[in-house]
Amino acid sequence: MAGGDSNHGWKDFFDIYAPHYVSESFTRNTFAEVDFLIDAMSLEPGASVLDVGCGTGRHSIELARRGYKVTGVDISPGMLKEAARRAEQTGVHVEWIQQDATKLKLDSCYDACICLCEGAFGLLNAGEDAATRDISILRGIASVLIPGRPFLLTALNALRTIRLYSDDDVASGRFDNIALCQVHPIGSFMSDDIGGELPDSVLSTVVREKAFTATELTLMLRIAGFGVEHIWGGTAGNWGRRPLLMDEMELMVLARRDR
Repeated sequence: MAGGDSNHGWKDFFDIYAPHYVSESFTRNTFAEVDFLIDAMSLEPGASVLDVGCGTGRHSIELARRGYKVTGVDISPGMLKEAARRAEQTGVHVEWIQQDATKLKLDSCYDACICLCEGAFGLLNAGEDAATRDISILRGIASVLIPGRPFLLTALNALRTIRLYSDDDVASGRFDNIALCQVHPIGSFMSDDIGGELPDSVLSTVVREKAFTATELTLMLRIAGFGVEHIWGGTAGNWGRRPLLMDEMELMVLARRDR
């Protein structure tokens, strides 16, 4: 679910995390989320769908089960290995591609694209520029999305994130209030049973999670060649055509590739 390779912080994390991902509570509403995707994006039967930052493929696999032609892209071979295993168990075909989302280059064009649950978007390794990094993902998606077709994105909600941190957190380096990034060592995400055998050099690697305002995302999407149609509350497990709440974890943007 990660993008960016200036170092391997997020990639290392997701390679290790892959077998544990499906046990997270936010993965339990996949069927309802795919129902929502099909309706909100007006997906025609058999449409081609690109899933950027597909992770273990829970949305890709369910879309494929319903007859869509799906390509899943992720930087983590561990996540893709888990996705391929689950697709085989389900009896569906998905094209899995290991690729950095910030350098997206694909041979096909697609009828729709999704980038969900911080899959690639907003995950920064050391040295990556928060002002330009995610625009490169959006531009890559625009380059392979058929003009006029939909793109649905979820991202961390800056309104909530800002309320979680204080000036002391900024002073200590735990929060970057200019880039709106939470700053963590990889080890802070891992319980002992997941990361217990990892070297300190991996556990101490610092990564950042960027949060976004709705206006910021709208401008970024315009720069990349999209028009924004809707901004909704988008927290995993509670998607809907409803206003964004202040303390909601994620926001959702439905955009369309410019013609």
